[in-house]
Amino acid sequence: MKIEKTPFGKLADGTPVDLFTLWNAELRVKIMNYGGTVVSLMAPDKEGKLKDVVLGFDSLSDYLSDAYRQESPFFGAIIGRFGNRIAGGKFSLNGNDYTLATNDGPNHLHGGEKGFDKVLWQAEEVYEEEGLGLRLSYVSEDGEEGYPGRLRVEVTYMLTNKNELQITYRAETDKATIVNLTHHSYFNLAGDAKKDILDHELMLPADTFIPVNASMIPTGELQPVGGTPFDFRTPEAIAPKMKADNKQLTYAKGFDHCFVLNGKPKELKLAASVFEPDSRRLLEVYTSEPGVQFYTGNNLTGALTGKEGRKYLPHSGLCLETQHFPDAPNQPAFPSAELWPGEQYQSRTIFKFSVK
Repeated sequence: MKIEKTPFGKLADGTPVDLFTLWNAELRVKIMNYGGTVVSLMAPDKEGKLKDVVLGFDSLSDYLSDAYRQESPFFGAIIGRFGNRIAGGKFSLNGNDYTLATNDGPNHLHGGEKGFDKVLWQAEEVYEEEGLGLRLSYVSEDGEEGYPGRLRVEVTYMLTNKNELQITYRAETDKATIVNLTHHSYFNLAGDAKKDILDHELMLPADTFIPVNASMIPTGELQPVGGTPFDFRTPEAIAPKMKADNKQLTYAKGFDHCFVLNGKPKELKLAASVFEPDSRRLLEVYTSEPGVQFYTGNNLTGALTGKEGRKYLPHSGLCLETQHFPDAPNQPAFPSAELWPGEQYQSRTIFKFSVK
């Protein structure tokens, strides 16, 4: 196992960006400190051949381009302060009203115009008995993107000798605020630039999901998945579900919904498994979070050309964003996303790779 650090380009102001390559016996993960972004993840197939199973680019300039900012897919990035949507870009906390950017139609999405995906993180290499990794830190000042409180954030990526990419999140604040951190890799386990993810077989251990309105804001209810296209409690191919006549799928142009995970709050539990039949790659996701947002890359348009000259079209990749529920600050029945002085935000997610 080893870590290799190389230059990856410069930001517009000339600040250098570094790329860290984490190796173990079977996996290779590349992470840049701009956005804490997983740029590449090489995993073996049934024949032991390594292929890249996440969407992204080979150069920093592509992540900084106008085309990328316009499409804003958040490839592989750390998302914060608040992952997912906040209705109208507004919330109230501790007797104060706060207004955030509305960067997704009428709503706030993934931290705003310059969320954690667009900042430079301080990086420190980590070597432990279980593996090696990268500890990223960032201070989000009081008022940044409209959020209250000076938030100190630490995100650690660990590549273990069990072929896991573990992500641990920690945060502390000096003023009451809201926090909902997640990771936004788009996975395509085929490792083939010409294939989409619709033949992938998905399992989500969730008895309920969170329905949304036409602007993708939760209605406030939890709906049983039974008898709906949202029932992935046993492994099923994604494609047939996408064809169902369902207004929820129409609103999102596919799946872009939060599933309420079975299991105890704050305890590590299985959040999803994804299997690709041709390569036989299997991805298992574990998390301490209460939900997982399953997104089928519906808003990719083909305007972005990524690795191997591939145009990223709708359904080129899928996301499994472990998180608190969308619009939680405005939904009293949802688990709280508040963080207060003296408390520590802690969250953990594991992406485990194997061949079946």
